[in-house]
Amino acid sequence: MIGEILGNVQGQDATRLCYQVQQLLGKKAGRRTLLARDLKTQELVVIKLLSFGGDFEWDSLKLFEREAETLKSLSHPLIPRYLDYFEVNSPTIKGFALVQTYIPAQTLEQYLQTGRTFTEAEVKQIAKTLLEILIYLHGLYPPVIHRDIKPSNILLGERSGNTVGQVYLVDFGSVQTVLGAETGTRTVVGTYGYMPQEQFGGRTVPASDIYSLGATLIYLVTGTYPADLPQKDFRIQFEQAAHLSPGLTRWLKSMTEPTLKKRFSSANVALAALDESQIESTRTLDVGQPYGSKIQLSKNQDALEIIVPPRFPSSLFFTGMFATIWNSFILFWTIGALSVSFPLNIPFALLSLPFWSVGLSMVYTVLFHLYGHVRLHINQQQITLTHELLGFKFHRSRPLPRENIIKLVYLPTHHITDFEGNRVQVPAGLDIWVGVQKYKISASGISHTRVKSVSHCFISEPEIEWLADELSDWLGIPIQRE
Repeated sequence: MIGEILGNVQGQDATRLCYQVQQLLGKKAGRRTLLARDLKTQELVVIKLLSFGGDFEWDSLKLFEREAETLKSLSHPLIPRYLDYFEVNSPTIKGFALVQTYIPAQTLEQYLQTGRTFTEAEVKQIAKTLLEILIYLHGLYPPVIHRDIKPSNILLGERSGNTVGQVYLVDFGSVQTVLGAETGTRTVVGTYGYMPQEQFGGRTVPASDIYSLGATLIYLVTGTYPADLPQKDFRIQFEQAAHLSPGLTRWLKSMTEPTLKKRFSSANVALAALDESQIESTRTLDVGQPYGSKIQLSKNQDALEIIVPPRFPSSLFFTGMFATIWNSFILFWTIGALSVSFPLNIPFALLSLPFWSVGLSMVYTVLFHLYGHVRLHINQQQITLTHELLGFKFHRSRPLPRENIIKLVYLPTHHITDFEGNRVQVPAGLDIWVGVQKYKISASGISHTRVKSVSHCFISEPEIEWLADELSDWLGIPIQRE
């Protein structure tokens, strides 16, 4: 086809533009991508051809027409601009042609194939630009979902100063609008290795593009196709193949979270988290167990466990003294009540039971501060919280599914004003949200939303920050700060 003129042929509309084919850029079943020259302006353009042949499918024409209509409605400097659309009826090919502006740049795939590597700073620049493009696309009405973000559909210009080069998103051949997805027949499109689970089922949402972008960035930092990296529970295990800061590692894990509800919900959220990860990447390198901390933390690939020992405050001495006096009095009362002749002794003995409950509760508090501890255990199946004293386990709440852990929220020490106008200090805390329930790590220990008792422990703010960092790293969930 080199040298062939497409567009305005004899007998057609004389106002239509003409394009002379210069080069074949790509070819796959029923489709060709050509570099051509606009004979009117002499500028280079890209022509995408859909030809009628033995392997032609009507779904292909539907996607092709949708791409043309979508490009016609878009206006973004980093997306190719729509120029023309016409029917092709030449001796060599019959079909339809879509003409768009030509961007003189190589794809990320081509750069990687030539051995180019990307620094963490460059990967963040690329991520930021593409997220800004997705913010534009997903913010349209109806939202436009690309559905095929991958290295070969991202163009990168030459380096300029300290920038990695201009980034462009191309090839909207798989594009889907939300309204189209809801009302039309679902068509599974995309590229294996870059597609999230929901896309295999023919369902796509804006967060599906988030996953594809994350998988693309993983390819940039590892040099390995995402499909060739090991997986566990459908998660891409890229950490060993990339040497990234903890902040960016956690961010990429959230980008490629297989469970939709745990993934970044929008490009805006992902971009805000990326900015946060740049701050966290320097901070988390220095986060370790504070000096003098007695908390025990153990973790491996299968489980993470935190054991918090109690602290015996000086005020508890008075609690112990009062508990001794209280229980001694109740003991004498009970002995005296039981010494009364039967059956009068029964109601007197029963009357002492509520007082024994209070007294034993105080004894438990004292003993727990001396010999007990709190254990938070998370494995691949569930998360559990137990209070343990002298070998006995007190299950304060039923185990919850590990897969339901959706977010970590850290609140630093802050002040609020109560109903009487007094300024009250609220200690730091970390909330581990498991569905609609949560576990809370705070100054008073570790607790659960459905348990009103205090764990009789003490955790300092530096220890909470350390535990937050460890949990975030092991769970692969970024820390949200409020």
